[in-house]
Amino acid sequence: MARKKQEPEKKKVNTDGVVGLVGSTTEQAISETLEVNYMPYAMSVIVSRAIPEIDGFKPSHRKLLYTMYKMGLLTGARTKSANIVGQTMHLNPHGDAAIYETMVRLARGNETLLHPFVDSKGNFGKVYSRDMAYAASRYTEAKLDPICAELFRDIDSDTVDMVDNYDATTKEPTLLPTTFPNVLVSANQGIAVGMASNICSFNLREVCQTAIALMKNPEHDILETLPGPDFSTGAELLYDEAATREIYATGRGSFRLRAKWRYVKENNLIEITQIPYTTATEVIMDKVAELIKAGKIREIADMRDETDLGGLKLTIDLKRGTDPDKLMQKLFRMTPLQDTFPCNFNILVGGMPRVMGVGEILEEWTAWRTDCIKRRLYFQIQKKEDRLHLLKGLERILLDIDKAIAIIRETELESEVVPNLMIGFGIDEVQANFVAEIRLRNINKEYILRQTSAVSQLEQEIADLRDTLNSRKRLMNVIIKELQNVADKYGKPRLTQIVYDAPQMEAEDEEEAVPDYPVTVFLSREGYLKKITAQSLRMSGEQKFKEGDALALTRETTNRDELLVFTDKFQCYKCKLSDFDDGKASLLGEYLPQKLGFEPEEKMVGTVFCGDYKGFALFFFANGKVAKVPLSAYETKTNRKKLTGAYSDKSPLVKVMALTVDEQIVLYSTDGRAAIFTSAQLLPKTTRNTQGVAVMTLKRRAELKDAVLLEGSGIVNDSRYRTRTIPSAGAILREEDGPDKQQTFDI
Repeated sequence: MARKKQEPEKKKVNTDGVVGLVGSTTEQAISETLEVNYMPYAMSVIVSRAIPEIDGFKPSHRKLLYTMYKMGLLTGARTKSANIVGQTMHLNPHGDAAIYETMVRLARGNETLLHPFVDSKGNFGKVYSRDMAYAASRYTEAKLDPICAELFRDIDSDTVDMVDNYDATTKEPTLLPTTFPNVLVSANQGIAVGMASNICSFNLREVCQTAIALMKNPEHDILETLPGPDFSTGAELLYDEAATREIYATGRGSFRLRAKWRYVKENNLIEITQIPYTTATEVIMDKVAELIKAGKIREIADMRDETDLGGLKLTIDLKRGTDPDKLMQKLFRMTPLQDTFPCNFNILVGGMPRVMGVGEILEEWTAWRTDCIKRRLYFQIQKKEDRLHLLKGLERILLDIDKAIAIIRETELESEVVPNLMIGFGIDEVQANFVAEIRLRNINKEYILRQTSAVSQLEQEIADLRDTLNSRKRLMNVIIKELQNVADKYGKPRLTQIVYDAPQMEAEDEEEAVPDYPVTVFLSREGYLKKITAQSLRMSGEQKFKEGDALALTRETTNRDELLVFTDKFQCYKCKLSDFDDGKASLLGEYLPQKLGFEPEEKMVGTVFCGDYKGFALFFFANGKVAKVPLSAYETKTNRKKLTGAYSDKSPLVKVMALTVDEQIVLYSTDGRAAIFTSAQLLPKTTRNTQGVAVMTLKRRAELKDAVLLEGSGIVNDSRYRTRTIPSAGAILREEDGPDKQQTFDI
């Protein structure tokens, strides 16, 4: 029988535009999709991947370290990293690459952490190098660092919860019972869904001292014992008390770091030996090379990376006569040799993310550690009570050993030995089993007396443990003693030096670094800019322009002046004349749209020289309105080169003009009219995108086409076009007052 040809499944498009199979249900409300599909994923990333918990570890860190602990690598010899990675996959089934990268970050060789948890052998890369790759796991070896003993202390005493792994074949801890606030000692960074965490590292001894001080006095000033973070790459911390207190209080803010350097006078060179934690040597060298190529730094003859087994070292050869201090100040401003570490102390507490200050973190850690101590005490009490219970039964036997022997000998069935002992001495089943298991050689008075003599000691120990359990003061003393032991055993001197007079050391006028000299600027209608010095201008001939192009603006100014370029996309681009090379009349100049990074199809409609940002800018719109905006509105504290919403988008911009004092201005319309008004008639507006004030009343289909200063307009009979009030329709332009007589080059 012939087989029927299978027809392809038909598809349909429902009313929401969702394509699906005929007969299948594909519609789902977006709110339901977010709740059912997206939110579980988001919470999984937050809780199980990116955000550290109060013990200072993410799940990936915890699974790796616990696996190494169970492998006996705390006291044993190193083993191949590949072996550790394979074993860790019993707890963390996310691939060997992710597990090994976690190990690399925790390793001593990588220098990411102040106190590494993995004692490594082989090439593990460097945190301060972007391009130095770590060796494959089959070539490196590792074991746990001795400080890990503080992570796993009493982990077998029920101090933390143990849960099943992903396939329920083994157990793993939900947290590690760290005896010190590792959450503040180990740097941690993570990006979750909708939130992130970025925790800087602090000195172990200082953190322990701060935790102890807060336990003794909750009003303790944290800044007295914890002056600032401490990074594994060293460098210098530029101290700012207000910013530090804000970070300590809120968990948000940023610390300023800069490289540590020294000047070698004999060889006229600078050696940089420590860099900020947030950057890398290759990033610094690339930036310096870029600045040298752009001509912004001329004092450097050569720069090279001389990092070796002795540690990081970047060497800068100086040109003769260079002041090393001034050069470094310039490099700090213009390169990542000075950088910021943004803080976001976002930590999981009880499964919920919370952004906390240092004091609150230490308070939460103390509460959590107190709970660990209590659980340990409960565990110890239970063990001792179980032992005491057995010895109490043994004491009963001491009264009549012969009776116990007789009971055992006269019992015919083995299964009745324990019940008969229970009846004969009035003990329970556990005690009877213990007595029944005593070896024949130990059924003597000396052995039993020696065992039962520990009863009173056990009772005293149990009473002492219960007293500690019920006394907050004694619990705090236990934690304080542990913190002191950790600080004494593992504490190290600070690597990051704190510079308290940073503002004075940084204070240097950036403008002094830019040479100032007279220049003349030529700007063509198509956007080509030439900056020519006075000497070159005297020796040059006629200005060269592209075919079809012409001069639009010329201005005598200085090399330090700034230029605002307004475009038809309602944007303003800022540039410094010092960023342009000195040119010649015979050159076309630099193309502004390309230099400033214009968007596709974006065109220049006006330019303004800022000077010292005094005065105001006038914006002339096609609908006859004029906006008066202070130039200070375009002055920014940062080096922003692009401002959006630079002017009103309600009507096309015809012209922009900068004035330091009020002037008389002539407006021209497309229907042959002209009107003269003074800028004093306009009130300055505080917002950049103001629509302005109607100055010229336009007839239907007519638009404003130009605006020029009266003194350069060529108008003879100015009283004909002048108006005392605005808006004004102006007057028909006479031939003798025509714009063809204008002598201005403004656009």
